[in-house]
Amino acid sequence: MMQLPILFEDGEALVIDKPAGLPIDPPRTGGLALENYLEALKLGFQRLPQAVHRLDQDTSGCLLLARNPKALKRFSAAFEAREVEKVYLGIVAGLVEGDDGTIDLALSKISSEEQGWRMIPAKKGKPSLTHWRKLVVREGLTLVEFRPETGRTHQIRIHALAGLGTALLGDPVYGDGTGARRTMLHARALTVQRGEKPPITATAPLPADFAALGFGDVDVG
Repeated sequence: MMQLPILFEDGEALVIDKPAGLPIDPPRTGGLALENYLEALKLGFQRLPQAVHRLDQDTSGCLLLARNPKALKRFSAAFEAREVEKVYLGIVAGLVEGDDGTIDLALSKISSEEQGWRMIPAKKGKPSLTHWRKLVVREGLTLVEFRPETGRTHQIRIHALAGLGTALLGDPVYGDGTGARRTMLHARALTVQRGEKPPITATAPLPADFAALGFGDVDVG
């Protein structure tokens, strides 16, 4: 097994750079998941670290792990209270009008036998808010910075489609699944406030598949 890069480490937290393709939960079909790496991520501690939040299997980048139950409870509360700053980078499969904005679309889950489950905009859904900024356009693709205030399932993916008018490149659920081997979404940076303690801060480098599509030299901050 490969080693997972560690972006931040102290006595109560780890932030790893989760690779695209690694699921948080064990797949029903078998195969590796985050739990297979937790023993190696103990790093001398007795307890296994636990994921505080979720990233889709395809999504790469910053994933926060708590190293004890007390920290897990506090960090989970910080996410619920929106005291966590999250920055994502996404490659949109098309051109985006405007330079920046805010997508305010409530979301709800639907399910069908033909298509499985997915999220849709719905007035009676859960409030969902994403700020976005266009970074650069290359070969008909747009690199967009997303800053979600809420943490709904598939929020950025459906907000890209419904709010920007075009899905993320490679997205098989909200797009046509072409142009990339995975949904091109990367959890670039994470900041978690901890009261009097210094905040947890981490930045994940741009993945190789983003660079291969022409965005490797972009200054993304």
